[in-house]
Amino acid sequence: MLDIGPGIGLPAAGLRRTALTLLLACALAAPAAAVPPPAPARAAPGPGPNADPTFPFSNEVEAFAKANSAGPPMRDATLFLGSSSIRLWDIAGSFTDIGTVNRGFGGATTAHVLHYYKRLLPPVPPRSVVVYVGENDLAAGTTPDAVSRDILTLLKRLRADYPRAAIVWLSLKPSPIRWTLWPKMAQVNAAIAARARAEKFDYLDVGTALLARDGLPDASLFRPDGLHMNARGYQRWTGLVDAYLDHARPVGTSGGKTS
Repeated sequence: MLDIGPGIGLPAAGLRRTALTLLLACALAAPAAAVPPPAPARAAPGPGPNADPTFPFSNEVEAFAKANSAGPPMRDATLFLGSSSIRLWDIAGSFTDIGTVNRGFGGATTAHVLHYYKRLLPPVPPRSVVVYVGENDLAAGTTPDAVSRDILTLLKRLRADYPRAAIVWLSLKPSPIRWTLWPKMAQVNAAIAARARAEKFDYLDVGTALLARDGLPDASLFRPDGLHMNARGYQRWTGLVDAYLDHARPVGTSGGKTS
């Protein structure tokens, strides 16, 4: 037997190496055994399931349904319907002498309004309807002819559902960030204005009031994003729409309120 140290033979050294190896293995394994594995990550709680996953805005539309059932229905109200220009407008604060219902949702195209149409309407027929939609359609690349057809489809549907209400479509507005789209907007405005009398709705020019003397959009009437109006811009719209509503009458009558 070969000696490697005083009193230590090969078998003893082998046992010592084996023991050291086992101790080292246990020491390395201990921390892993002491720390439990991490629990599976949980998704942060959200606002709840989307009521209509195939379309955006469904949570906003559900909020409209809740508003409809929150209290007694408002009679002889004016329905404001459309995209973010309607949603961001302080409708109730701007038209304090009439009842109002705001059904604007940001980023909406005419196709979105048509998709959600029945869920946007108040429980009681309105006295009048103010519509602003179509601008986002053009920004998304839809042609002016297609935008005009969709807008007319919406207005015809409103007329069929509310045969006596005064219905007005607000012209597409010029904004600094979308000024390159203005020729297409003007084309849509002209097409809708040309059909107003035949389809029994009104056309109201709310774009000219937002232009500066040089014919360009007045940036002082818009928010820093160059798209949405600020309070001064909305004041101009309020003045125009308020004047219209003061003289608007239910279809087929010379005065009075919609029943």
